[in-house]
Amino acid sequence: MVEVALPTPAGTVEAYRLSEPRDFDTRGGNPWPRVAFSAAHVVADPLKTVDPWLQAVIDWPATLAYRRHLWSLGLGVAEAMDTAQRGMGLDWPMSLELIRRSLDAAKDFDGPGLVACGVGTDHLAPAPNLTVDDVIAAYETQIAAVEALGGRLIIMASRALTAVAKDPDDYHAVYGRILSQVREPVILHWLGEMFDPALAGYWGAGDHLAGMEVCLDVIADYAAKVDGIKVSLLSKEKEIAMRRRLPAGVRMYTGDDFSYAELIAGDDQGYSDALLGIFDPIAPAAAAALDALAGGDMAAYYDILGPTVPLSRHIFEAPTRFYKTGVVFLAYINGHQDHFTMVGGQESARSTSHLAQLFRLADQAGLLRDPSQAAARMAAVMSVRGVEG
Repeated sequence: MVEVALPTPAGTVEAYRLSEPRDFDTRGGNPWPRVAFSAAHVVADPLKTVDPWLQAVIDWPATLAYRRHLWSLGLGVAEAMDTAQRGMGLDWPMSLELIRRSLDAAKDFDGPGLVACGVGTDHLAPAPNLTVDDVIAAYETQIAAVEALGGRLIIMASRALTAVAKDPDDYHAVYGRILSQVREPVILHWLGEMFDPALAGYWGAGDHLAGMEVCLDVIADYAAKVDGIKVSLLSKEKEIAMRRRLPAGVRMYTGDDFSYAELIAGDDQGYSDALLGIFDPIAPAAAAALDALAGGDMAAYYDILGPTVPLSRHIFEAPTRFYKTGVVFLAYINGHQDHFTMVGGQESARSTSHLAQLFRLADQAGLLRDPSQAAARMAAVMSVRGVEG
């Protein structure tokens, strides 16, 4: 019996008893019927003397070890995305180094689609005289750098484009220019304002449905250059509506960390592939569920993924942009890294009660692989936050 002292919503402290971890079996051997990427987190170096709010220094061994963990389960890695705190502590030079090291580490594994790399315009300094041409040039700089490394591209949404675009025509101009130049089909990423408030009004439209029309027009014009689009709007209805209108051969990659189980399962008119931040902390369950899906066992699929959904909804609760704290916290609790230190000091971005509930939900989903270690680490975190058993 393993217990740990946790705060309750009533303001008391309880002795929480941990469950046994689940055995997430991935030995079915059938090819997965969905493409599955995990957007992977980064780990900060806790021993460097830097300003933790302003300077990013990555713990490379821990960061790359987690990618090897994901690859070992069969998942691809979506590199240098928002889960890696891109634009929230991780700048472009550090992102490019992360991409380089990740691509190099992936050479130890077999299989297609091991790494897809985020490119954007985040090195473009804000200025009142920025133009659409500046945004295009910024995208071209990052695309060229990643293509030179042999990396597959994810075209991330641009804060600079949101700031300078006057109407949907500017989005057509930017995406048309960059898509006409890329070497291989790319994944587009539409990140909603709940993840990044600076991206409100993306595609030059006042609401998501109007923005969807602009985005679909762009994809239709350059379908041969688009492998798929990741939509992160936290609305399964909008994702399904868009999915049904994509050109043949263009994938919908779900970015819905609230409803991923049913979106990946699909319906009689199609399904979503996966490019998810939640696949980082629930990686063993995600791999086992996809294995069950490959074997046609829908009951097992939902039995595995179903309990992870409350955990995901909690990790991604508003303010959603701080979900990375929960992702890194669970990696620490599960022994994938020996500290809970984040880029930008964001280990402080969630409350003690939030972390306590995250721990309970992870346990109830069977995700705490070593209950004794998890309890000991949780007790240490709670102790420094004033919770004693």
